[in-house]
Parts: sequence; C-alpha cells; structure tokens
Amino acid sequence: MKPLKIIVLAKQVPDTRNVGKDAMKADGTVNRAALEAIFNPEDLNALEQALRIKDQAEGSQVTLLTMGPGRAAEIIREGLYRGADHGFLLTDRKFAGSDTLATSYSIARAVSQNEYDIIIAGRQAIDGDTAQVGPQVAEKLNIPQVTYVEAIEEITEFYIIARRRLDNGIERVKSPLPVLITVHGSAPPCRPRIARRVMKYKHARTLTELQDASEDYIRLFQDRPYLKIDEWSVADIKADEDALGLSGSPTKVKKIENVVFKAKESRILENSDQDIESLIKELIDNHTIG
Repeated sequence: MKPLKIIVLAKQVPDTRNVGKDAMKADGTVNRAALEAIFNPEDLNALEQALRIKDQAEGSQVTLLTMGPGRAAEIIREGLYRGADHGFLLTDRKFAGSDTLATSYSIARAVSQNEYDIIIAGRQAIDGDTAQVGPQVAEKLNIPQVTYVEAIEEITEFYIIARRRLDNGIERVKSPLPVLITVHGSAPPCRPRIARRVMKYKHARTLTELQDASEDYIRLFQDRPYLKIDEWSVADIKADEDALGLSGSPTKVKKIENVVFKAKESRILENSDQDIESLIKELIDNHTIG
C-alpha cells in the first residue's frame, strides 16, 4: 500500500464548560480571550484516526491544519507531540468573526494548496456544535464525505470502509479517495504525548512566535528546519476577502448563556422491583422517557 497524505482539521476552542459573563463581545462574537483555550475534543479523536492510518500505511504523512490567532499554534505542537508530522496555522486578522460558511471557505482554500488523500476532522467543535464545517469543506472541494465515523475498518490506496455511529445503530460506508471524514466522539481517544517527540518538538514555533525569541533560539530554529510551523495568511491561500470574516458570515450569535440544571425535587427508592416499576411508569406518563 502506498503512503497516504492525511490532513487533520483541528481547532483550538474556548472551554465552554466554564462560560462566564464576559464570554461574549458586543458584536455577538465569542470573547475567546476570556476563556481558557483547549484542543477541541473530537478533533483529538480525528487525530487518532489519522495516526492509526499512518501506522498501517508506512511512510504516510499527517499534517495538522488549524485556523485561529497566533496562540492556536499550541494545538499544532500538541499534535506533533502525539505523532503528527507537520502543521499549518491559518492566521490573519481578516479571518476574525468567521462563521461556518466563511471558515469552511478559508479552510478549503488552504487545503487546496496541498496534496491530500484523506481529510479528517472532528464531528463538531464545542464552541459552536454545528457540525457544519467538515461537510462544507468537502462540498467546496467537491470530494465525497463520510460523517459521524467512529472507526475506519479498511483502507487501501483507492478507497476506505468506515463505520458510522448513528442514533439507532451503525452503518458501514465505502468511499473512494480522496475523501473527507468527520469523526464521532465515540471513536477511540487520542494516544497520549510521546516523551521523545515532546523533547523533539517542544521548541517548534511559527515565525510570529519567533519575533520575541533570543538569538540562540533563532539559531536553533535555523539548524532544525522541522521546528518550523508554517503560517498562512489570506494572501497565501488566494482567498476572496469578501468571503472572509464578518463580511462573509451571514450567521450572527445573539446570546450565550451558561445553563446549569438543578434538581427541583428528589426521591429515594427502595431496593425493590415495585419502586423501580413505579418510577418508570411515572417517567413514561410525564413523557420524560418513551
């Protein structure tokens, strides 16, 4: 089997489990500076699927592509620690405020500058929960897509067979390459960091990050070209500026709320079939279940 070129779409997201009063700006966009930034959970599942393909097809290359501010380079380093080979940071002030339409356009333009056999993304990001970007990228690239994947059961240089996780069961789908797949949270979790790769890539930086580096660090960077994390701007991907950022985003966020569910009442059940049957009947009667 020939080596495959795999692009993993990853996103650095605000930790929406801890949303505060400053989580939203006046223009309706997320105030990312007010929230801790983390690697989107299902994108880690996607990275694991890519690394499993790399394990099967010797010589395959896994490239991480993320779009965001300069600090988003951190998740590229995280990917390198776990087994990825390269990383690209798509960053430019003109991308600010992008919704799924503008984001997928930008990512598709960036992906089209590379060779690829498989594009893998998480099913959705926890800061939006739309599950739209992956499918939209596939449409813009005019390639097949397989969504909600929890395992790739067979792969050749011509096709994949993937298992999809659906509400009422599973489905097996065969697709030709190139293909874009989105990975469900039920897929295997990503492998941990590898100590020797942490030591190798801990100094990986973008050119912007190097601006504040010492001369010794810059010399180290020049001697080890694998430490370079590429940065791409709007000009690099040859994008139409009218399709980017707020101007290219018809979707607007009206409000963000932190909803905490609290029990209004509780019941203590005895360890008996009668109590359990009574509870189930009550839940069915009030349409909580059934």
